[in-house]
Order: sequence, then C-alpha cells, then structure tokens
Amino acid sequence: MIYTLTFNPSLDYILNVDNFSLGKTNRSTKEEIYIGGKGINVSIVLKNLGLDTKCLGFCGGFVGNEIINILNTLKCDNDFIKIEENSRINIKLKTKEETEINAQGPKILDKHIDLLFNKLNSLKEDDILVLAGSIPNSLPNDIYQKIQKLVENKNIKIVIDATKDLLLNSLEYKPFLIKPNKDELEEIFNIKILNDEDLLFYSKKLKEKGAKNVLVSLGEDGAFFLDKHNNYYRLKAPKGKLIGSVGAGDSMVAGFIYGFITFNDYEKAFKFSLATGSGTAFSDWLCSYETAYNIYNQL
Repeated sequence: MIYTLTFNPSLDYILNVDNFSLGKTNRSTKEEIYIGGKGINVSIVLKNLGLDTKCLGFCGGFVGNEIINILNTLKCDNDFIKIEENSRINIKLKTKEETEINAQGPKILDKHIDLLFNKLNSLKEDDILVLAGSIPNSLPNDIYQKIQKLVENKNIKIVIDATKDLLLNSLEYKPFLIKPNKDELEEIFNIKILNDEDLLFYSKKLKEKGAKNVLVSLGEDGAFFLDKHNNYYRLKAPKGKLIGSVGAGDSMVAGFIYGFITFNDYEKAFKFSLATGSGTAFSDWLCSYETAYNIYNQL
C-alpha cells in the first residue's frame, strides 16, 4: 500500500484576475476551489494513474470536512485524524505572475501526534510512505525524522518532498527518494546552480548525507535524477502550454512512484515523473492517466 502523509492540508481558492493592481479593488474573471496539500496531490495523481493510496494527516473544522468530502468524491481512500481548529485555506492568484498566499495552518497537539503514530505502526513491509509538504508551527522540525525512526525496522520505502531542515533532518534514515527543486537545492547549500555539473555535484552531496535517490525538479528546464547506483539522467521539459505550476512537483513524486512500481526501472520512473509533472503544468488541475502517457511516449 502507498500512504501519503499531509500535516497541513488545505482548500486552495484560485482567483483569475486580469491586470491585477496592488492596493486597488480587483475583480476576478474565474474562481475555482481545489483541495491542496502535497501528500494529497500525490495520492490524487496516483489514483488517476490507477494505483490505490491512503491519505493520512490532520483535518479540522468545516474546511477539514470539505477536504474529506472531496477526497471521498474522488474515491481517494483517507484516514485523517480530526483536530479542533480549522484546516487552512490558501489563496492562489493567477494573473501576469502567479502569486500564492499560504495560511499557517492549525495547531496540532501531542495527543494528535500519538494517534498518528498509532496508525503508522500498522504499516507493513514493502509499503511506501510519502512525507510531503510543510508542517504547522506547533510541530518540531524533526517530526519527519521521528516518523522514520518509528518505522525504520519495517523495510518501508520513504519518499520525502520537503524543504531545508525538514529534508535535511530526514537524511540520516536513508529515504528511498527525495525531491528538492532547484531553488531548494540552492537554499540547502547556499549556492547558485549554474549548470548540470552543479546539479550532479550537489545531488551527490545529498546522497552522501543519506538519500538513496535524488530527483530535482527544474521547472521549465525539465528535471535531473541521480539514482542509488550513481547513474544520472537529465531531461528537458516537453513543449506545451503552461496553465499552472501548482501541484507539478507533487505530480513528479507520484509519477516516479508509479513508474518505479510499473516498470521496476529507475530511468523509466524518472521519465514518467517528468511526464506527470509536465502534465499537471499543462492542465487545469492535476495530471490524468491519458495526459501522463501521451507526454511519456513523446519524451
């Protein structure tokens, strides 16, 4: 079974505004509401690709209830822990430049974490656990580390898509896959990535710290991948009309997992990760099965 853990799920309120002016009244031309959260996005894309998953995490209030209702409508299995405060609502502004305002999120108490750990104790050998996204301020930066320690003897493949300390603190437990983007890689090492040689050098640094496989998303420049055998791959992004980048990185994680399970081949998994990430960027929401395979066959 594939499990995804989202500590800070959300409803994403997307507003399309022509000629946005700061400090003035602006009127939208189109509004959309989607569920958000990196782990949730991974689960939905995997469901679109035909693989079953279970969403774990925390949901609260009327926002949390709506998140669960939407997942149930999508037939995405979930087992969220109910909390007292409302889950967050994020604002995504689509104008000449995309702008996001991400809410802080609710407080998660020790009793909620205990309930989560009880659920994680039921994971079995060869399960996959995706730890993705931000955490509320009420949680310590080593929470992913604590989860990995909890399941370290279960032979579970851990996938991590997180930023700086959340990611770095996790590497000692040798996660199966990590997926920083270029900006995050630069932030981790306080450097500027100038070429593919830099991508290889700093991906190897992450492997030296414990990561088994390193997938780096590069936006419109494609993606880079260094596998556990030190083989490395570089693909340029396919051509297509960019509609929105929200969820593209999460779709890459889902595509890699699907590709690895389906083909048992790192190179094909990497190729499929770029196909799904691009498919989401070229779609109104998250990548579909047909879109992923159409792009995969063109790469």
